This record gives sequence, C-alpha cells and structure tokens, in this order.
Amino acid sequence: MPRTTPAHAEFARLGAIARLQQIDRERAEILASFPELKKKGALTALAVGAVAPRRKVSAAARRAMSEGMRKFWARRKSQAKHA
Repeated sequence: MPRTTPAHAEFARLGAIARLQQIDRERAEILASFPELKKKGALTALAVGAVAPRRKVSAAARRAMSEGMRKFWARRKSQAKHA
C-alpha cells in the first residue's frame, strides 16, 4: 500500500475545503428555493435517526390481538386441511 506523503495530505485537505465550499453553495441554493426550511426546528424532524415515538399498547389490547391471531391461524390451518 502506498505511503501517504505530506503532499498527499495537503491535496486531501484542499479537496476537503473545496467540497465543503461546494456543499455550502448547494445549501444556500436549497434554502433560497425553500425559504420555509430556514425556520428554527424545520429540519429537526428530518434528522438522521429521528424516529416516531412508539405507541403504547395496553396488556388487554395485546391479549385481544394475540387471541385474534390464534383464531386467524386456526382458521387458516383448518382451511388448508380441507383444501
């Protein structure tokens, strides 16, 4: 594997600077097209890893769903035997 020289590191740094400037220009263009995104908190919901809060299901509801699935699979199994 080739060694990284100080010249390579400098080119990488300059490339990173150029890319960041390009990203800044793209961001400015996007915000010019969609000014509502400038509002504080507008991008919070779009953040990576943002998930909706989990719905809480009561124990009674879980039991009801469980019983419903038991009946569903029993019917399905019964129909498969008769088919």
